[in-house]
Amino acid sequence: METLEHLFKKNKDWADSILKEDPAFFQRLSKIQAPELLWIGCSDSRVPANEITDLAPGEVFVHRNIANVVVHTDLNCLSVIQFAVEVLKIKHIIVCGHYGCGGIKAALEDKDHGLIDNWLGHIKDVSRLNQQELSHLSGAEKVDRLCELNVIEQVNNVCNTTIVKNAWKNEVELYVHGWIYNIENGILNDLINTPISGESTLV
Repeated sequence: METLEHLFKKNKDWADSILKEDPAFFQRLSKIQAPELLWIGCSDSRVPANEITDLAPGEVFVHRNIANVVVHTDLNCLSVIQFAVEVLKIKHIIVCGHYGCGGIKAALEDKDHGLIDNWLGHIKDVSRLNQQELSHLSGAEKVDRLCELNVIEQVNNVCNTTIVKNAWKNEVELYVHGWIYNIENGILNDLINTPISGESTLV
């Protein structure tokens, strides 16, 4: 049986390197969790929130799923949002997709993917709602545009959760962002430009 002992070694090396730079780092980190950001991203292993934003452990609260979808029946995602907003008092919710997303590609394919098709149905809905625009595109352009449109739709879904609406009703300082990441060059782009707050009009 293949073991993963090498990961324990890498973990030890990583912890040792952190302690060399900051001997009190883990002691300090263990006492408090106070991130200002909630990151809702794709499960894709090439899009790690902390690394691509160059933030340390403890600075980002993270929820990830296939194609960064926010569904009003997904108690996992909603619980993360509620905990982030009401307990951690985060100030920013970032929905971040990425170009070339496998979930987006699969949603555009006319074939059976098994169980995941139930999840991809949410992305198919986004595709259907934007059919006129997408019909003029083909190949990678169509995939990448749907990646962008999906982020925008999920931002709307975040804004329409009872959690976020109640926070804004109570004048909580909370901003929602829609970003997309380019795996080919490592760069993030803001799809909405101006963060959405309680005083904003939804995108």
